[in-house]
Amino acid sequence: METVKVSAADVKKLREATGAGMMDCKKALVEAGNDFDKAIDVLRKKGQKIAAKRADRDSTEGVAVTKINDDNTVGVAIVLACETDFVGKNDSFVALGGQFADIALNTNSKEEFLAADFGGMTVADKLVEQTGVIGEKLEITAFEKVEAAYVGAYTHIGKIAALVGLSAVVENAEELAKDVAMQVASMGATTLSYKDFDPAFVAAETEARIAVIEKDNIELGRLGKTLKNVPQYISMSQLTPEVLAKAEADAKAELAAEGKPEKIWDRILPGKIDRFVADNTTLDMEQCLLDQAFIKDDKKNVAEYVKTYGDVEVSTFKRVTLG
Repeated sequence: METVKVSAADVKKLREATGAGMMDCKKALVEAGNDFDKAIDVLRKKGQKIAAKRADRDSTEGVAVTKINDDNTVGVAIVLACETDFVGKNDSFVALGGQFADIALNTNSKEEFLAADFGGMTVADKLVEQTGVIGEKLEITAFEKVEAAYVGAYTHIGKIAALVGLSAVVENAEELAKDVAMQVASMGATTLSYKDFDPAFVAAETEARIAVIEKDNIELGRLGKTLKNVPQYISMSQLTPEVLAKAEADAKAELAAEGKPEKIWDRILPGKIDRFVADNTTLDMEQCLLDQAFIKDDKKNVAEYVKTYGDVEVSTFKRVTLG
């Protein structure tokens, strides 16, 4: 039986095309009779076998990547996931994530992206091939796209990525979009404003949160510790003019009971009302981007920070993360 001779140049070419190890490339070329395309198919089939064996593995590590077009009007964020942090931090793996993001930018959904071309094969096939090369389950676990007048992004150590769309191109739009994207990455908002909440959701969440605090207070009381404040409300959507008017009346009654002269009430009341609002809008501060305290200046909320840039609004945002 004639032995197939494989040149170092052919091995190098196959390795550059697939990222597979030198010995794997040599074996694939020998099996394929030095046919380059068949050798790629050999490596792909190896990937399919490994992928099948590792299908039930958790791919909770990897890299989060963003890509924005040259006009800053379209941005995409994806997560290329693997099984271990060791692989996720590998330079070639991170570079692969960047290549995938370049392709993802020109697609409109995860399904379209996985079917897109990657050097003569689909993205989905490339994932299988690289599963064979790396030896870990690889998959795209997140795909988000944003289109706006101006799109900016922020990535936190390759683990969390955020995209932000602005309604207009203003001076220093890049700085604004990056700052807001950093807010999204850090604080994990799920919606723009409390105005987006469904009333039924807010009502159910209020009941649940109050129940948790009251349960905690039973234990705190047993231990002789300070009890937590039990809010009446959790969102600005619940603070109607009537609710705020009652809060102000209650604050005035409290000042009167404390013997504070009426002539100084105007200096004290705004602070008390602000405290009432803060105590009763915890849901907004957790989930609503524009209502959160701005991470670079907690004396402002995000909406107030955005206003400092002029006639511009945050029109949309997306966030992707590992796990």
